[in-house]
Amino acid sequence: MGKAEFLTPKAIANRIKSKGLQKLRWYCQMCQKQCRDENGFKCHCMSESHQRQLLLASENPQQFMDYFSEEFRNEFLELLRRRFGTKRVHNNVIYNEYISHREHVHMNATMWETLTDFTKWLGREGYCKVDETPKGWYIQYIDRDPETICRQQELEKKKKQELDDEERNSKFIEELVRRGKEGKEEFKNLYVALKQCNCNRVIPVIFAFNLNKGQSASATAAPKSSTLGPSPLQTIASVKRKEPGHTSSDTKDKKKKSALDEIMEFEEQKKRSLRKDYWLHTGIVVKLITKKLGEKYYKKKAVIKDVQEKYTAIIKMIDSGDKLKVDQTHLETVIPAPGKKLLVVNGGYRGNEAVLDSINEKNFSATIIIESGPLQGRKVEGVQYEDISKLA
Repeated sequence: MGKAEFLTPKAIANRIKSKGLQKLRWYCQMCQKQCRDENGFKCHCMSESHQRQLLLASENPQQFMDYFSEEFRNEFLELLRRRFGTKRVHNNVIYNEYISHREHVHMNATMWETLTDFTKWLGREGYCKVDETPKGWYIQYIDRDPETICRQQELEKKKKQELDDEERNSKFIEELVRRGKEGKEEFKNLYVALKQCNCNRVIPVIFAFNLNKGQSASATAAPKSSTLGPSPLQTIASVKRKEPGHTSSDTKDKKKKSALDEIMEFEEQKKRSLRKDYWLHTGIVVKLITKKLGEKYYKKKAVIKDVQEKYTAIIKMIDSGDKLKVDQTHLETVIPAPGKKLLVVNGGYRGNEAVLDSINEKNFSATIIIESGPLQGRKVEGVQYEDISKLA
């Protein structure tokens, strides 16, 4: 019987069948050929090409089995990593998705007889976390990618730093609350002491001190106070003598300051003092300012790819693509155009991304707007050139 012509129903049916998956027992892994039925598989096994492949495999069967096992393992783990990540999933779900690809490596050509044996082997070798349940075996991929590990370490450092800042702020607030309570206790004790005395004799004394009418008023009040006892009046006098140089405006300003204002002042002072002698960060654009590497790289821009021991950077030149290892002293920051993104590399806002608002050329400073972190949206003026650099 001749071959069906193109676009005939028979030819279309044959192409549809060839695209789909067939039975595993009629697949030859050595020849990578899928047969549709038992008769076709028998004819293939009797063919000359299949016999040649068997002769090659018989010379070193272990080498072929190791190759197919490695291919099966790599493709299975790649599908698990890309499709499910580090989530816990049933092994049969992954296997069904893996064999849906027509040209996959079949398990009967590998060193594992069943999917359960392969799952146990993954757990023993440390590729995945495996556990058995009444519903079957579950696996969880262990990601050992260096970039992923570095990213997790950076997130842990950031969380630890945020916790340290929160603890510092909470201690400062507790200190303010404690001071407020101590002040209330002192005034409360004074009020109780005055209340126990005769009100007709206490009121003139209080007016004499508040109005500052001179020595005559205090002298007239002195004999009356002697009958009351020295403790409440001496405390009032001591409080007044402690602040002889302060005016009424100063006291009003002190009253207007709340705990929130003091916290903000404390945070601003802390941020001004958080300067370090190293400023290198990955992902920023810098400029080479040394001639030791030749005129080819002098005054050329590069991107920092990695930072080693805080003071050494591995940079990639933007023009040539060359990678160099240079010290911090041979680099300087690059100021972007207004409206472009930058990174604060030093000072109190270190590590925050921002946008350049304007440049003050006389003072060699810039005005930026913070775009990340808890201070998002804050406008900061007077930031020095060496504290900011353009983002790659």
